[in-house]
Amino acid sequence: MSLLILAVLLAARPGAGAPSRDEVFGEIGSHVVMPDESLIEIAREYDVGFNEIAATNRRLDPFIPRVGAVAVIPTAWILPAASAPGTVVVNLSEMRLYLLRTRREPPITFPIGVAVEAAATPLGVLTIIQKTVAPTWHPPPSILEEDSTLPAEVPPGPENPLGTHALRLSRPTILIHGTNKPFGVGRKVSHGCIRLYPEDIPRLFQLVQIGTPVAIVREPVKVGLREGRVFVEIHADDTLALDLLEESKRLLRERAVLGRVDLRKLAQAVRARGGIPVDVTEDAG
Repeated sequence: MSLLILAVLLAARPGAGAPSRDEVFGEIGSHVVMPDESLIEIAREYDVGFNEIAATNRRLDPFIPRVGAVAVIPTAWILPAASAPGTVVVNLSEMRLYLLRTRREPPITFPIGVAVEAAATPLGVLTIIQKTVAPTWHPPPSILEEDSTLPAEVPPGPENPLGTHALRLSRPTILIHGTNKPFGVGRKVSHGCIRLYPEDIPRLFQLVQIGTPVAIVREPVKVGLREGRVFVEIHADDTLALDLLEESKRLLRERAVLGRVDLRKLAQAVRARGGIPVDVTEDAG
């Protein structure tokens, strides 16, 4: 296990369940690979996306990891800057959704599948305008052009791409929904909609109401404080022409904490792009 990962493991020990004003929450875990397991199954077991577990475990073959190898489970996060009580935040850069219900409650977060084409999901603040249990799928014209054999509608059931629940946004062609293909969570797979694991969408469905705002953002760099220490979380987002090191410095400068950062640690975190919170605090001595 690398020194970088070890440092994160040690820094992330406080439990995820306790209410906290810290912006870094959760706890990094580990998993011993068993026979016939891939990172796809392991990711779903721990409610992380394929992108997250693959980025954190680049030394492992994602499809045939070595039996007995220890996979790092990336279950610690920094809240996106767009987070606000009562708002769902969809961070396309990290393929993850957040809900901060109140400032006193711990954040709720789920991995997501996102659009193949970056522009297919609009950035900005939308609202939930409809909640549907057992939705019927009506393939849009863009999908019918790709596959003319599709029916005009797909009824509820195991073949329905929307899964068991759907949340329609104020851009009516954009939904947050379940899926009948859970291996697509943590990947670029959709035509613009946002997909959750089948076991996650009912939980989100219960937590939100019609009128709930949904902020769709691209935040490949997040910064946050935990117990007075400075953390960064870096995600590779090839849709943005962005110098991640300079963006990190800009955000840290805005938070007035750049002077507390070890720039060598910061550069190492940017190079790794591991998608997990990394402690970049400069230690005395």
